[in-house]
Amino acid sequence: MKRTRAQAGWLLAVCVMLLAACGGPQKPTKGEVFIYVAAPLSGFQANGGQTVLGGARLAAERINRSGGLLGYQVTVIGVDDESDSDVAVEVAQQVEAALQRGDRILGVIGHLNSGQTLAAMEIYKDLSLVVITPTASEVSLTQKGYRNFFRVNANDRTQAQVDARFLVDTLGAKRIAVLHNDDPYGQGLAQLITGELQSLGAEVVLTLQVAVEQSTFPEEVPKVVAAQPDAVFYAGYEVEAPYLRLELVEAGLSVPFLASDGAFLAATIDEAGSAAEGMYVSAFGPKPEAVVDDLWIKEYQAVEYRNPDTYSINGYSALEVLAEGVKKAGKLDALQVADAIRNLTAIQTPMGNLSYDASGDLREQKIYIFQVREGNWVQVYP
Repeated sequence: MKRTRAQAGWLLAVCVMLLAACGGPQKPTKGEVFIYVAAPLSGFQANGGQTVLGGARLAAERINRSGGLLGYQVTVIGVDDESDSDVAVEVAQQVEAALQRGDRILGVIGHLNSGQTLAAMEIYKDLSLVVITPTASEVSLTQKGYRNFFRVNANDRTQAQVDARFLVDTLGAKRIAVLHNDDPYGQGLAQLITGELQSLGAEVVLTLQVAVEQSTFPEEVPKVVAAQPDAVFYAGYEVEAPYLRLELVEAGLSVPFLASDGAFLAATIDEAGSAAEGMYVSAFGPKPEAVVDDLWIKEYQAVEYRNPDTYSINGYSALEVLAEGVKKAGKLDALQVADAIRNLTAIQTPMGNLSYDASGDLREQKIYIFQVREGNWVQVYP
């Protein structure tokens, strides 16, 4: 049958529409919506912050390939809080200024640490945006009545409970030395685990505070050895834990050593060297390799030019939560997005299926424990 030019044009248009309907790549058409990732991007915790930023960038890239959020292109902006609470406040003020000049800002993924999150939330709480921390775990963060705050990780009360039971019930420890760094995260977690250990009938034979970034322990190690613990717990970061572990091993103390989630990075293994073997670390999520496929890893490498590390899935999951809230709300209004997040029953992320209570805490909080075996993290709990 011979077709006219008009009929041929109509047929071509129908074919184009059908191809689009079959899931072909779509581009955002309505402009940009900005998401800030606030974390240490320089200094001693740069690796942790950069992995969060990388995860968020990958999530945004995938969202944009599918048409964006409600037709808007998601643009991720990384801002460096330098692991400093005063700088974190300056970052929050920078976000506030951007809102005031009319930038379409949906939210903030951050901050990495509890101290910086607590400081910045004094500004964020009054802004029209949603804040989702990838890792901050200090308990009081979700006890302040914030309407716009969530986290994709468990809080420190849950971490203290799981870690205490692991030390006492699994490892059989009865005399534990508790060491911690001097920021709100380390101090708060040390207090919580001390109470949990005592409730399980264990004795805390020593409590010591060290400084953030402390890398040698000439006064502390002899005190730990003298206390004769049968296990050591450390609440702090990867910039202290490996050096503490190394000096304890060199001093002849070979008892189990469990560090908190702040040390769950490849740097802990690298910096402790052979002394890392056998040490334990608790974590808020699984290793990326255990929960994502090869395509996810390849796409991450294409976006970041590096391999994912332990907090990459935290940043990715935080942006997924934010995106699902927008889809549920059907608009970019921050308070409506926050309400939508609280009402979602299961948000599928690499961190698991997440749902929230009214305070912004996860309804189901998970803690994982890893041991270093042959230079790698091996999950031993659950």
